[in-house]
Amino acid sequence: MEKGQRMKIVTRTRAGTITGLMVVVLVLAGLALPAVAPRSLIQDLFFILTMLSLAQVWNLLAGYGGLVSVGQQAFVGIGAYAMFAMVILFGWDPVPAVLVGGVAAVILAVPTAFFAFRLQGAYFAIGTWVIAEVTRLLVAQWKALGGGTGTSLPREATSDIMGVELIRTLFDVREAAARDILAYWLALILTVCIIGGIYWLLKNRLGLALAAVRDNTEAARSVGIDTTRLKWAVFLIAAFATGLIGALIYVQTARISPDAAFSLTDWTAYVIFIVVIGGIGTLEGPIIGVIVFFVLQSALSDYGAWYLLTLGLLAIAVMLFAPKGLWGLIAARTGLRLFPVQRRLVGHDINGGK
Repeated sequence: MEKGQRMKIVTRTRAGTITGLMVVVLVLAGLALPAVAPRSLIQDLFFILTMLSLAQVWNLLAGYGGLVSVGQQAFVGIGAYAMFAMVILFGWDPVPAVLVGGVAAVILAVPTAFFAFRLQGAYFAIGTWVIAEVTRLLVAQWKALGGGTGTSLPREATSDIMGVELIRTLFDVREAAARDILAYWLALILTVCIIGGIYWLLKNRLGLALAAVRDNTEAARSVGIDTTRLKWAVFLIAAFATGLIGALIYVQTARISPDAAFSLTDWTAYVIFIVVIGGIGTLEGPIIGVIVFFVLQSALSDYGAWYLLTLGLLAIAVMLFAPKGLWGLIAARTGLRLFPVQRRLVGHDINGGK
C-alpha cells in the first residue's frame, strides 16, 4: 500500500453498475409491455418469472446456505391452498390472499425445519421430500377444497379481482387477458424483490456468514456465527417467498389439485435443473438457466419422454464439463460479474481519491 492510502473493501464494479441501470430500464419496459404484447407472450413471461423466482429462492437455500431441499413443492402447494381457502371459505380477494399463502408456508416451515435440521446431507434432502409428500396427502383430505380432485376459484372471485377492471379499461382487453396482465405485473414485482433481496443479503455481513456456514459449519461456529439461527432464518425466508410464488401461480391458473400443487417435477425437479445448468451459487446462473429451460420446453415439450430425456442428458453434460454451470463457464472466460458480491481490497487516497 502506498503512503497516503488506506485499504477499503468494495464489491461494486462497472459491470454491476451498468447491470443496475439495465434492470431499471427492463423493469419499466416490462411494466409497459402489456400495451403492445399479445396475451401468449404475457403468459410465457409469467411462467419465466415465476420459475426464475423459485430458482433464485432454491439457489439461496442450496447454493448459498448449503441446504439442499427437494421438498420445496410443499411450500408451493400450501401457499396455493391457503390462498384458495381464503377466497373460497372466507370470501377474500385473491390478491391479498397471496400474502396469506406466504404466511401459511412459514407456518409449515417451522415443523419442517424442526425435523429436517436434525438430518444432514442426503438425509436432509430426503426428509424434506417426505414431509412434502405427507403434506400433499393431508391436503388431499380437505373436502372443502375439493379433496383429491381439487377445485377452481369461484367465477365471482375471478371476475372481481382487485385491479382487473382498471386493467381492462386501460388496455381495452377482455377479463381473462386482464387477469393475466395483473398476474404478470405481480410476478415481475415479486421477482425483482426476490433477486434484489438476495443480492442485498449477499453483499452484507449476513452473506459472508451464510457462505461460511455453507462451506464449513464447524469452522463458522468457531468464529462466533450462530449457525442454527442463520439456517432457520434462511429456511423461513425461502419458505415465505416460495409460498407467495405458489399462491400467485394459482391465482393465474385459477384451478388447483393436490397432485399439481405439490408436484415434485414441476416445482422442485425443474427448479433444480434450472439452477444446476445455469450455475449454482450465483445470481446470474438461474437467469441463464431459466432461459435455456424455457427454450427447451417450447421446442421439445410435445415429444413426451424425449423431452425429459433431453433435460436429463443436458444436466449430466453440464455437470461433467461445466461443474459451475453455463454462467460459471462464461464468468471464468470473461471475468464478467453482473451481480458482484465478491469482496475486493482497493487502495483509497486519504484525501478521497483512488
